[in-house]
Amino acid sequence: MRFTIRIAGAAFAAVLVAACSAGASPSPSAVESTAPSVAPSASVEATPSPTADACAKDSLTLVSAGKLTIGTDNPAYAPYFLPKDGGNTPPWDTEFSGDPTTGTGFESAIAYAVADKLGFTKDEVAWTPVKFDNSYAPGPKPFDFYLAQVSYTPERAQAADLSDGYFFLNQSLVAVGGSPIAKAKSLADLASFQFGAQAGTTSYNTIVNVIKPTKEPRVYDSNDAAITALNNKQIDGLVVDLPTAFYVTAAQMDGKGVIVGQFPATGGEQEHFSLVLAKDNPLTACVNGALGAMKSDGSLDSITKEWMSDKANAPVIQP
Repeated sequence: MRFTIRIAGAAFAAVLVAACSAGASPSPSAVESTAPSVAPSASVEATPSPTADACAKDSLTLVSAGKLTIGTDNPAYAPYFLPKDGGNTPPWDTEFSGDPTTGTGFESAIAYAVADKLGFTKDEVAWTPVKFDNSYAPGPKPFDFYLAQVSYTPERAQAADLSDGYFFLNQSLVAVGGSPIAKAKSLADLASFQFGAQAGTTSYNTIVNVIKPTKEPRVYDSNDAAITALNNKQIDGLVVDLPTAFYVTAAQMDGKGVIVGQFPATGGEQEHFSLVLAKDNPLTACVNGALGAMKSDGSLDSITKEWMSDKANAPVIQP
């Protein structure tokens, strides 16, 4: 069953803490802090620093003159986007998701903060819905930049520009409490189970490249569909990023969900979310400059602490 819970600020942090207590309590040595880092990512190819004039508002080449057009997926999920009181603004899904135009929720707040650094007021921002895996596909874009938990990968960066990281995270595993998979502690323990994930995500890549199960993973058009499959026991485990896992177990599984654990970073690099822009877009350097300014003045850290709990922990699934 899918439904939306209105969560704001500190209240969402409380939900995350409650979600932590829903599963088994790991020993301190088995827990890894998930307080996000906002250090610049070393994995993104360096973009030449723009001149101040090149990033002046009137100098930017935009999809629509005088407007900064931002794209995201529809539905737009909490905790990244929160619902609007009285009903979401069309065309944003009104039953299950958030409204990007409100400025509430982690990614909505990030988007408006980047817009502000680029010189745009809130009423100069326009939002457009774009399917997740279309955002980084080759070709022209209907947006100036896009954000919907798009993780940086070298493959995606070949077809589109991906900004410096604005949030660093691990993938995690969600299951029904009391099920056999909920007792797993290692990758070896997971090998025989049936997994699912949203199509085109690094969560799916985690199943294939990290878990490497004996059964072919099942792929879904949305996380909602995958959660339904988990609740109906069509899959044993759902792989999602860790912040999403806390929301899923707290708000979308009727108290039956648990976080089995999180997967450590592979290859020495932690996964991070990037803004997506058209390939070789001059705006990319300006967006990176805006993110850099947000890191320097503390606003990125402040937004992260407001909307993404820094107290959320989950046991690390061992090799």
